[in-house]
Amino acid sequence: MKPFLFFLFSILFISCDAKSQESPAIQYTNAEDRLAQKISDVKTFLKNSDYNQEKAFLIDFSIPSSQFRFFVIDLKKGKVLQKALVAHGSGSEAGKQKGQLKFSNQNNSRCTSLGKYAISEKYKGQFGLSYRLDGLDETNSNARKRAIVLHRLNCVPDAEQKDELCLSWGCPMVSDNFFKILEQHIDKSDKKIILYAYN
Repeated sequence: MKPFLFFLFSILFISCDAKSQESPAIQYTNAEDRLAQKISDVKTFLKNSDYNQEKAFLIDFSIPSSQFRFFVIDLKKGKVLQKALVAHGSGSEAGKQKGQLKFSNQNNSRCTSLGKYAISEKYKGQFGLSYRLDGLDETNSNARKRAIVLHRLNCVPDAEQKDELCLSWGCPMVSDNFFKILEQHIDKSDKKIILYAYN
C-alpha cells in the first residue's frame, strides 16, 4: 500500500510542478515593462505605413501628472531620447478613483482620449504655435472635431514635482521648453510622427 501511495503522491507532485511552469498571462507591473510593450506595438503598427518609422511620442497616462510620462522614442534603438511632464484633460478627473483617470472621445467632455494620433499641421492659435492631431483609433476619432491639439502652456513645469499639474480641456499640454524640443523632432521629419497615448 505504501509504494502505491508514494507513486500517487509523486504523480500529483509532478503534475502540480508542471502547471507551475506554465507561462502566466502577461501582466506589466511597472511603467518600464509597459513602455517596452507599447514601443513594440507602435513598431508593429508602423510597418508598411507612410508614417515616420524612426521616432514616436508615447504618453503613459497611468503615471501621475507630477511625474515624467511623455516619452520621445528612438524606434530603431528602442530607447527613450527625452521625457517630460504632460497635462491631461480636466474631464478625466471626474469620478477619479484610486488614481485612475476617466477617458472619453465625446465632444465637450474635456477628457483625454487614448489611442494613436498622427501629428499633423502646425498652426498659430490661442496657445501660440500648436500641432493639430488626427485620431487614428475609435477611442480618439473625434480629435479634430474636439480641437484636441498638442500645445504648450506656462503652467506646466520642466521638472517633476510633488503636486499634480494644471489641467487642459483634453489636449496633451507640455512646458514651453519641451514643446521646443518636440518642434525640432516634428519639423525636421519628412513624415508624420505618431503620438500614442495609453493607460
